[in-house]
Amino acid sequence: MFLDRWLKPRPAKAAGAKLYASAVAQARSAAFYRDFGVRDSMEGRFELFSLHVIFLVERLKGQGEAAAETSQAVFDSYVKGLDDAFRQIGVSDTAVGKKMKKLAGVFYGRLKAYDEAVASLPDEADVSAFLTRNVFEERGEGDVAALTVYVIKTRKALAEQPLDAVLQGDVTWPTP
Repeated sequence: MFLDRWLKPRPAKAAGAKLYASAVAQARSAAFYRDFGVRDSMEGRFELFSLHVIFLVERLKGQGEAAAETSQAVFDSYVKGLDDAFRQIGVSDTAVGKKMKKLAGVFYGRLKAYDEAVASLPDEADVSAFLTRNVFEERGEGDVAALTVYVIKTRKALAEQPLDAVLQGDVTWPTP
């Protein structure tokens, strides 16, 4: 049909939504909460969702125009997911905008801190400090070492996956 071209979502948008859905599914893995000690709360889930979106953004960074468009679509899906979650828990329409603006700033802060932490690899101290500060909310609880190993394993696994597959929205996450 003539309008199908205009009404069909761009491939990057569809791939971004699929990648985000896979990141959410991975972040909901029981092992993070049960074995690693991430708090099963709105804050803990936000941190894990954000971390997995950051993994995808990192994988797509510097990989060309299609990757940049897909990365933006992942972020847009992430923002929409947060917006939907606020509305589902009953946050008023006027408050959602304020909360979303704040969380966008928090996400970009996490992204910058993550980039700085992984820049020091193979020394894992900065990655562990990043996770302690953010994912474990400086509670002094949880298995930071195990989550640090997972972060390093996930970065490597995503880097090894073919870009074409990632641009189609297909990723395989390692077992936490």
